[in-house]
Amino acid sequence: MQLPVTPSFRLDGRCALVTGGSKGIGLAAAAALQQAGAHVTIVARSATELDGAVQALRAMCASEGQRIQGERLDVTDARAVAAMVMRQAEQQPFDILVNNAGMNRLSALAEMEDANLDAMLDLNVKAAFYVAREFVKALLTAGRGGSIINMSSQMGHVGGPHRTLYCASKHAIEGLTKALAWEVGRQGIRVNSLCPTYIETDLTATMLQNQEFRSFAENGTALGRIGRTEEIMGAVVFLASDASSLTTGSALMVDGGWTAH
Repeated sequence: MQLPVTPSFRLDGRCALVTGGSKGIGLAAAAALQQAGAHVTIVARSATELDGAVQALRAMCASEGQRIQGERLDVTDARAVAAMVMRQAEQQPFDILVNNAGMNRLSALAEMEDANLDAMLDLNVKAAFYVAREFVKALLTAGRGGSIINMSSQMGHVGGPHRTLYCASKHAIEGLTKALAWEVGRQGIRVNSLCPTYIETDLTATMLQNQEFRSFAENGTALGRIGRTEEIMGAVVFLASDASSLTTGSALMVDGGWTAH
């Protein structure tokens, strides 16, 4: 009897792009891809944080041929995104995209200022479209398959107080994921979302210092606790690798059971 062989979780030789990759969940995703053997490019707006992240990732490299690069990039600038992806495509198109850059500004909708509305939709939605568009365009031109991992949230599936705009932006990402999966599936490009619960990061630090909010976040999960950045890393590698070759248009919940309630 010949048993089936588990598809590989390795990413050796593949090129990955992580937006918002200089800290938090983005940096954890970059580290996961790097540890699985991928060449990794991280982009972010802060040069200081970017340099530190690149140095840390390079220090972890087990292979001399593994490329770790950082580039300062405003992903809300469609032309800049197109130019960066095109430069990479001249050598080897990105095979993996972690569409991670995002923000959250808590406010009741009745008190939401237009500036916050524009900023969140520009980064959480429009920038994700820009990067996905150029990533797909490069793969179609090269005739290659690939994997897009859109960083969504548990809030892309439920609602929450003072999170109307954030939820709207993440529900948009879920729609993007499902529609694009059908649009490019026959070309071998898979598109999935990854949906974490509250994770201990710089972005959530201020909120989680409030004990009332922390209790709300902990009690919202079946596990009764906040997530850690390393707990999203296995999911990133799974969605990027051949282990998930039949998975597209899906939302992978890493939410401690939040949406199961």
